[in-house]
Amino acid sequence: MSLLDLFLEAGNLKRLPRTGWLLRGVSNPESIADHSYRVALITLFLADELKAKGFEIDVERALKIALLHDLAEARVTDIPLTAQYYLDKGKAEKKAAMELFIKTSNPREYFRLWREYEEGLSLEGRLVKFADKLEMLIQAYEYERTGFSNLDEFWGALEKLRESEFYEHFRDLVEGLVALRKQNR
Repeated sequence: MSLLDLFLEAGNLKRLPRTGWLLRGVSNPESIADHSYRVALITLFLADELKAKGFEIDVERALKIALLHDLAEARVTDIPLTAQYYLDKGKAEKKAAMELFIKTSNPREYFRLWREYEEGLSLEGRLVKFADKLEMLIQAYEYERTGFSNLDEFWGALEKLRESEFYEHFRDLVEGLVALRKQNR
């Protein structure tokens, strides 16, 4: 696989829908690439906020992790939670990530960054995990606002956000989203 092959395969992310939304009746749901873009954007702004508050955070590293965090899904797709119960999603994504990164100039570094997200091994990886959940809730809110229902299960991620080490710094974002949802119900 060359870099060109990697770039072409990454294009699958633009065509693959986020399956959880599809299974809940959202017609024409966001793609994995749509989701990943906003996760990267959220990561950038949250990392900069943390840095301004004196955190020792590597913004560039956090952005790299955000850009890589869903790349393996170009091969394994977006496996919904119900299917993950029966499959070893982690093993499949690990293998896909390793195969995708192998032809880059620095496969070990990219795989290490991907693992930082998957396993929460660094402040930056955990921040991307926080951004990933926040993005999903923002998307749930947007779908609910346009009339889609039956999305309550996604709001279960709210507890993970509230338990996060970043919650105290971004409480206004999380609780502001919750308040918007209550207003529009």
